[in-house]
Amino acid sequence: MADLTDRSSTNPDGTGHSGGVGPALPAGPTGPAGPTGPAGPAVELVLRDIALWTASLVRQFPELSEELAPGRRSPAGTAPSAPHPGRDELIRQERREALLLEQRHGLSVPGHGAAPIRLHISDAIRDITDGVVELEEAVCARLALPRPRRAGVIERLRRIVGLLDAVAAHPVLARHVRDEIRRMARRCARTLGDSETIVRVSGRCPWCDSVSLRAFPDRRAVLCVNPACVCTDAACGCQDDPSYRHLWPEDAWAELTEASGTRTEEIEAAMDDTKETSC
Repeated sequence: MADLTDRSSTNPDGTGHSGGVGPALPAGPTGPAGPTGPAGPAVELVLRDIALWTASLVRQFPELSEELAPGRRSPAGTAPSAPHPGRDELIRQERREALLLEQRHGLSVPGHGAAPIRLHISDAIRDITDGVVELEEAVCARLALPRPRRAGVIERLRRIVGLLDAVAAHPVLARHVRDEIRRMARRCARTLGDSETIVRVSGRCPWCDSVSLRAFPDRRAVLCVNPACVCTDAACGCQDDPSYRHLWPEDAWAELTEASGTRTEEIEAAMDDTKETSC
């Protein structure tokens, strides 16, 4: 699989797993893990998505710990990011709640308390940490492997990716792994308030014929951003996930240019563009 350091949802109510019990795997036609057999094109697409979402989570999860301190400064030599809409009010509300709680229990003197932990970030860290632990344990149990050793989130994610060749023989299990990692990666990004650079690409989407192709330099991929885009592949994520977007990684750009009317040179230039374009 691709090196996670080089490449790149939560549930609507923001809830996650807890209690140390592995996430339930969806039932398949021949058992809990579904049918087994050689990986087909549909499974290969799922494995590709797992690698991309895992890379995103590996890159962004460490930033959550840094964001726990409200006054975090940008690394030297980098410009501070634009404030996320509503973030300041959220921090102020958390401060008020934390100070009230401290005062109620006699833990602080008004005006002299330390800055409180940002609760929505600590909740996200706990949810993602529990989710990764439970996912790895569930995958190992399904593959009849020993219970995994204790490790940090990043190491566990790398171990899950290392098992993808075995996971590929279980299509339903592979989709479950993709869905869980995608959920956690989306929660991480949403909690950080990050927005990816997006660059418009000419041509039309091969599936919906809309001028909705956009380059995402952080992922080195082109996506169709039309929410109504649905293809004819019954195994594609667009069939059952409204937030799914069709994606073309770097090794599929030549195929995309033939079908969409854009040029590979334009896509490559867009990946090097650090200025976001109007979408």
